[in-house]
Amino acid sequence: MKRKDFTYTLVIIAAVIISLCFPRYFIAIAGFKLAGLITPLLQVIMFGMGTSMSIHDFAGVIKTPKGVIIGVFSHYLIMPLLGFTLASISGLPSEIAAGIVLVGCSPNGLASNVISYLARANLALSVTLTAVSTLLSPLLTPLLMKWLAGQMIAIDVAAMTWDIMKMVIIPIGAGLIFNHFLHGKVKWLDKAMPLLSMGAIAVIITIITAAGRNSLLTIGPLLIVLVVTHNLLGYCLGYWSGRLFRMSERDCRTMAIEVGMQNAGLASGLAKGLGKIATVGLAPAIFGPLMNTTGSLLASYWHRRPPEDRSGEPVQTDAPAANGASAPVGA
Repeated sequence: MKRKDFTYTLVIIAAVIISLCFPRYFIAIAGFKLAGLITPLLQVIMFGMGTSMSIHDFAGVIKTPKGVIIGVFSHYLIMPLLGFTLASISGLPSEIAAGIVLVGCSPNGLASNVISYLARANLALSVTLTAVSTLLSPLLTPLLMKWLAGQMIAIDVAAMTWDIMKMVIIPIGAGLIFNHFLHGKVKWLDKAMPLLSMGAIAVIITIITAAGRNSLLTIGPLLIVLVVTHNLLGYCLGYWSGRLFRMSERDCRTMAIEVGMQNAGLASGLAKGLGKIATVGLAPAIFGPLMNTTGSLLASYWHRRPPEDRSGEPVQTDAPAANGASAPVGA
């Protein structure tokens, strides 16, 4: 992959280093706590997601119900249970461990569609899975958190549901309406949203890193190992869940990506809603950039290996040439 493919990762690394070295500049300015920016920044990102979608993206539920059902079920089964298992054996303080569970209970990551495209996976299925899992998140994420992390931290299901509604569902709905009536009329927005998303996520991670600097310096290496394990096992188990149900190679790749990549930005926003951005928010802050790095590497690996059908013949895909691939931006 080209050097520019890692621009997002390099930006995040720079943001983390700066916030670790000069945390006081990213906690409050003139009495205003910068954590208050997390929710509006997430709303901007989700609005951008909505402007890139249409009602047709949900038609995949009807066209490929088997893949959607298996994908959503696997996502909300594998990642929450992996997160709970890793958190339980980690020995970390309960609030930091709960952040690992929170990442696992979140919907699909926004960058999964780009990664699926580059990996020669089933892009239509990827888009549908992301949309459906996101729409189900106001119900499933709070209930799973209550069940799996309720003994680690106090979980208010109703409050978390409302947080997801205002951070995800309402902005995406507004984006869908915007796209329906103004599709193709505001071209500058299509070009600006990826950069805005990258910048917004960088700001969010900077704020969280600064707030949790002391904890991060103490338990950072262990937390990084746990987060990477969570992510990589998600890819592996997601792929083999597709194999278990005899799905095609393209669909299995999609399953791996959709299960392994989480909406870490939303998890960060929910940690802020819990009032525990410096503890619960640490795992999501680490998961986001690491997920994009591993996802880009996985996409590069699969891109050089076209999927084969059951007869062993290569399957035609609409993925770009390897030298034209670009890394995702966003959570």
